[in-house]
Amino acid sequence: MRVALNMFGHLVGLLTTLLFVVFTVIVFIPLMPLALLKWLVPYASWQVVCNRWLDWLASHWMNANARHQSVLLPTQLQVEGMQGLSVNEWYMLIANHQSWVDILVLLRVFNRRIPYLKFFLKQSLIWVPLLGLAWWALEFPFMKRYSKAEIAKNPALKGKDIEKTRKACEKFRHNPVTIINFLEGTRFTPAKYAQQNSTYTNLLMPKAGGLAFTLAAMNGQLHSLLDVTLYYPEGRPSYWDYACGKVKAIQVSVRQLPIPPEMLGDYSEDAEFRERFQAWVNQMWQEKDALLQQIQASR
Repeated sequence: MRVALNMFGHLVGLLTTLLFVVFTVIVFIPLMPLALLKWLVPYASWQVVCNRWLDWLASHWMNANARHQSVLLPTQLQVEGMQGLSVNEWYMLIANHQSWVDILVLLRVFNRRIPYLKFFLKQSLIWVPLLGLAWWALEFPFMKRYSKAEIAKNPALKGKDIEKTRKACEKFRHNPVTIINFLEGTRFTPAKYAQQNSTYTNLLMPKAGGLAFTLAAMNGQLHSLLDVTLYYPEGRPSYWDYACGKVKAIQVSVRQLPIPPEMLGDYSEDAEFRERFQAWVNQMWQEKDALLQQIQASR
């Protein structure tokens, strides 16, 4: 019996993955010509219209994937705090990061409730088949971080990542958008937790710089911050666990917070502002940690 259930789960996982691939290819077919047309006609008004069409295609891709997940998978999404959201607003979304499943959950929960979600991606991800080009077409920012050693060897690299952030955010001013930032910078694992000697019980240490640079680059256009807390009652799942239907429940808690004007400033050069901004982020992270403790205690 257990073998049969296991085989059935793997079949569901294969079907779920196949549908992801099929829907990606279907959307990719009209998406790339439209992206090339936008690139070939360098008029701002034309590019704004193209971006709206591209986001429309991406939203339908997300909707198709959300539907097949809800049909094939038994996962119950327990979501709270979604009141008052709008597709016509600009949002900054932060979340704790535990698994690659986090991204699927966020896309599934927020699709058509807020503007299309944009991630800052590592430069190397542009080479991912189909998705890399799709992310480029949708103007997902590709970032390359430079180490202190690289900057010391080539001082001209200093500030390049900040400038890229600024240029990327310039493109987000014309259409409503949701920018996602996983403040921990990486997925939580016990090894990373121990290496960091984190001061939190359930979280890695937050990295405030990227958030500060993004808020400053958007120059007040991001009015609301969505603080999302993800909790997996059965432990952090892999993608395959989720695709096979082994994840029975996921809890998603959303807080909509204002972005105070005093949180817009020069993070790299203003030490007083940097200290104030870090204190703001740390306070949110302490509250998130306490919420995770409360959720665990209540189950």
